[in-house]
Amino acid sequence: MTTVQAAAADPAVERMRRWRLVLGGESDGTGCRLTGRDAAMDSALAALYRGSADGSDGARGRQTRSAGLGGSAPQVARWLGDIREYFPTSVVQLMQQDAISRLGLDRLLLEPEMLEAVEPDVHLVGTLLSLKHALPETTRETARAVVGAVVAELERRLADRTRSTLGGALDRSARVNRPRHRDIDWGRTIRANLKNYLPDAGPDGRGTVVPERLVGYARAQRAVKKDVILCIDQSGSMAASVVHSAVFGAVLASMHSLDTRLVVFDTSVVDLTEQLTDPVDVLFATRLGGGTDINRALAYCQSRITRPSETIVVLISDLYEGGIRSEMLKRVATMKASGVQFIALLALSDEGAPAYDHNHAAALAALGAPAFACTPDVFPDIMAAAIEKRPLPVPAAT
Repeated sequence: MTTVQAAAADPAVERMRRWRLVLGGESDGTGCRLTGRDAAMDSALAALYRGSADGSDGARGRQTRSAGLGGSAPQVARWLGDIREYFPTSVVQLMQQDAISRLGLDRLLLEPEMLEAVEPDVHLVGTLLSLKHALPETTRETARAVVGAVVAELERRLADRTRSTLGGALDRSARVNRPRHRDIDWGRTIRANLKNYLPDAGPDGRGTVVPERLVGYARAQRAVKKDVILCIDQSGSMAASVVHSAVFGAVLASMHSLDTRLVVFDTSVVDLTEQLTDPVDVLFATRLGGGTDINRALAYCQSRITRPSETIVVLISDLYEGGIRSEMLKRVATMKASGVQFIALLALSDEGAPAYDHNHAAALAALGAPAFACTPDVFPDIMAAAIEKRPLPVPAAT
């Protein structure tokens, strides 16, 4: 039997060490006994994933890990401190998700010492928001601080790039036909004058495009203001999308060339535009869970459109409609026919596409509004394309 320290020099021994940490339980099958920091890491893993044998894959059997973490708040708080010491942040967040979803520890988050021990992340915010009505007075400020930390990190990561990308798109979206030389958009100018192509007019015998009409970028102060409506499904499966939408809503609302409205819905519709200056307030005003009435939400959004050709409606939903399907699709068709740029996102999160209603997605695509999942890093590019009325950078698999 080999005793393994955390930093093994022998690659074969290191492989066995990693397998031992993955499999858990005793050292049978690996020949390794963990000591020191490795033993402490294994203990933290075993508290959440206690080993149990499953012989379903043949003579060797397959060892898996199952629940074994105690349910008292002090014990869980100590465990949370241990995993933060032994594992990187991304692993800590994953283990926290497992502890909450698999072991039902969400109720322990109502206690302040637990919230102080956790690693804040988007999924934890979703869990806290679903519990917010049950939060005792002693825990509310701590919960708000946890949500605020996640929002601040998302804003740090996303705000500058969003403002830069959309600011450029807004400037380019307002075109002038008598631009100064430095303001000429040569790509659009060439496309606008292809009918004036002369095949042999150039000095070297090459073809020439005669620029009868120049298309230029407008200066920033001349950019046309755009109206943006974020229409967010707040059903339980959309928690991560709600968090990112609140952050993006605050960023968009801070841009003077955008008039941004944020609407959340389940079977009812709530307009949270007045709270957009503080995305934490927006999040605590949401109500995760419940049914879904997309048609009612789109009816409200439609009633707020005054300049269709300068309006972008972003529906973020898994499209499991509980309202009137035919009316929902009719509203989308009417908005698009009036000139509204309509975007349907199945998710706005880093996890990719969730489960969603494929029939409704196909029906929207047939109306010229393809539905696809979008990561937060790609969202500014999606919005920039909509502002410039370019084809959306839809994933090829959509």
